[in-house]
Amino acid sequence: MNFEEVLSHYTGKRILITGGAGCIGSNLTKALLKAEPERIIIIDDLSASYEWNIPKHQKVIFIHGSILDEEKMKRAFSYKPHYVFHLAAHFANQNSVDHPETDLLVNGLGTLKTLEYANLVGVEKFVFASSGCSVYGSQAPLPLKEDFISLHLDTPYQIHKLLGELYCNYFHNYYGLPVAIARYFNVYGPGEVPGKYRNVIPNFIWWAMHSQPLPITGTGEETRDFTYVEDIVDGTLRMGVVEEAVGEAINLASGTETRIIDLANWINEITGNKAGIIFKPRRDWDKAIRRRASIEKAKKILGYEPKTDMKTGLRKVYEWIKENMDKIEKVVKF
Repeated sequence: MNFEEVLSHYTGKRILITGGAGCIGSNLTKALLKAEPERIIIIDDLSASYEWNIPKHQKVIFIHGSILDEEKMKRAFSYKPHYVFHLAAHFANQNSVDHPETDLLVNGLGTLKTLEYANLVGVEKFVFASSGCSVYGSQAPLPLKEDFISLHLDTPYQIHKLLGELYCNYFHNYYGLPVAIARYFNVYGPGEVPGKYRNVIPNFIWWAMHSQPLPITGTGEETRDFTYVEDIVDGTLRMGVVEEAVGEAINLASGTETRIIDLANWINEITGNKAGIIFKPRRDWDKAIRRRASIEKAKKILGYEPKTDMKTGLRKVYEWIKENMDKIEKVVKF
């Protein structure tokens, strides 16, 4: 299936996106609007995102609230969505170390509640945003394949993402809820505001734009599988319509390794930053030296093929931050 064929499945449908104001959710919304759906409902408490990031469109309904808020969830599910994309999360490893109970509530109980409501209204497909950087642990062999799971995880965020997968499997196996689990890897792209607990790429670009040296926690030889958000959106939408994805966990990644020192150098080059790089001690919880996902399952089942190379993606993020500088400056916090 090409992307236009994938989109055609969403024409005339009602779609609920939890956490829809974030980077992935806002880009997912933009893509879905091309399909001319009946309605897109977004619920987001804006704890890590901003309403201005949501596409303004007559078919988009925004509900400002938490997935833990029964009243707001009842309103969201009163539209009886055909599809649910569960992206809402208490995000980031360090944030979960600092606030483990909040992480459990949002990523554990919040996911359970979302599954319960989805089961009650009988959705056609429930796609859960899991984290390939979480469930495999720090000692898994490369490339990371879907049949390897670790019970020795390093942060509450990782633990609760695995918990979310277990709840998804339970609802699929016990209730027959059509669930598909997307394991995202180091997603980046337009729509993510820099700040505390945010990802390395928007933060590096922000610091570089302000002529600051880019702080590498470690040696710089560490690698990650950075995946551009448009590729993530493509894979996520495929998971919503490909029947063979039901009951499966599938890596959505670039399938390539990028060294952090190379990432820093590229960003300094793109932004013209002369401040260079500084090295800091690795964070206590950060035990994963290398990350590279196998995307063979995604290719075979979904027809998934990432298209955006790293430097092109970085330039697009840089342009987005420049274009939205006036709004970002008002909210960015470190």
